[in-house]
Amino acid sequence: MSDKRNLFNKVWDLHAVQTLPGGQTQLFIGLHLIHEVTSPQAFEILRDRKLKVAYPDRTIATVDHIVPTANQARPFLDGLAEQMMSAIEKNCAEFGVTLLDLKDDRQGIVHVVGPEQGLTQPGMTIVCGDSHTSTHGAFGSIAIGIGTSNVAEVLATQTMFLNRPKVRRVVVNGELAPGVYAKDVILYIIQQLGVQGGVGHAYEYAGSTFDAMSMEERMTVCNMSIEGGARCGYINPDQKTVDYLKGRPFSPQGADFDRAAAWWLSLASGEDAQFDDVVEFSAADIEPTVTWGITPAQSVGVSQPLPKLSEVAADERTLIREALEFMGLKEGQPIKGTKIDVAFIGSCTNSRMSDLREAARIAEGHKVAPHVTAIVVPGSQLVRKQAMEEGLDKIFEAAGFEWREAGCSMCLAMNPDKLQGREVCASSSNRNFKGRQGSPTGRTLLMSPAMVAAAAIEGHVADIREFAGAMV
Repeated sequence: MSDKRNLFNKVWDLHAVQTLPGGQTQLFIGLHLIHEVTSPQAFEILRDRKLKVAYPDRTIATVDHIVPTANQARPFLDGLAEQMMSAIEKNCAEFGVTLLDLKDDRQGIVHVVGPEQGLTQPGMTIVCGDSHTSTHGAFGSIAIGIGTSNVAEVLATQTMFLNRPKVRRVVVNGELAPGVYAKDVILYIIQQLGVQGGVGHAYEYAGSTFDAMSMEERMTVCNMSIEGGARCGYINPDQKTVDYLKGRPFSPQGADFDRAAAWWLSLASGEDAQFDDVVEFSAADIEPTVTWGITPAQSVGVSQPLPKLSEVAADERTLIREALEFMGLKEGQPIKGTKIDVAFIGSCTNSRMSDLREAARIAEGHKVAPHVTAIVVPGSQLVRKQAMEEGLDKIFEAAGFEWREAGCSMCLAMNPDKLQGREVCASSSNRNFKGRQGSPTGRTLLMSPAMVAAAAIEGHVADIREFAGAMV
């Protein structure tokens, strides 16, 4: 008899400890990732209740959010950042949790480090006190962001109580046109389904477009599932998944790896798997995409104009009017040509080697516009090292970009990297909410790393397809 369960429900059922009378599932958590921002209070809860970390070997900590990327000398100039850094060092030492700190060459953004080290594997349940834990779903895992109280719950019990979401299959078929990247695909999906479209759902991404993507591209897609309201997003494991994980430090080795790989592949949703909902899109409809407003759904293709109030539903006009006013834009105007002040390449969405290589390809032989401040922040120390071995740092620096240490940087501005006043930032990160990048009046335009590089050089939003040499 065939198993009509999709991957999500297979993995959920494998990790279910019990179902409560109210319908919640107590779920065993295979991997718990923590960082310095959402863990201090959780450890204090354990201390107050005289509890231990139940399975320290299933918890891995890193530092990323508050760490400076220009000067990492200790003590940090920011007293609060130094306090948080000291807290995670003390907590991990006291409770026996492995910490990848600045002295460890494995340090980096938590959602870059997990896959990089082979900690993230298909069929796992993964949680972290960070919204973008959905990144790890690219490997065929259930990966969910949790709150601080949940962090304490998982530390103490290695379980947590969750409502099982519905599962929506999001299908995209076709070959992406030159200049269109994974970032454009997920921005387009969010634009079509809305920021609340995924509420109560997990997203399974399927179709030939995702099949063709590299693992790093798949991580970009899954990373932003949360921006579309989904509880998480995932892609079924395939041979690319297996090849990526082979030889990673925390991956199984030898015959154990072969057995694990066979099991991983068996988890994929079958042809007769059932879903609560299915939506389909064509890759041919997707072009380089740029957000123009204050939610990730407020985006347009780079060749398209901003919406006109008279052409949108009445219930959407208030938010669109608010966004236009905040961004200093006019209805119906083109997004192309919008002046920028800052260009940021980095974040857990787009700071991996493929992102940096593509941005460097665009930057090579050009100069950043005189009025633009441009920075490149690798997602981990290992990414940074490899990029420098390939000479990408020299390409960026020759073009006028600042080459930084690994960290979250300007994605959320819990560190010195912040917008000032009304600056406009072309950003490869994941959120464009008011104040997201450090200034209450700062403005964020989300786009692919290649598009950010082109904008930095032109000094305004540019169509990568028209950028000199970009499509070679």
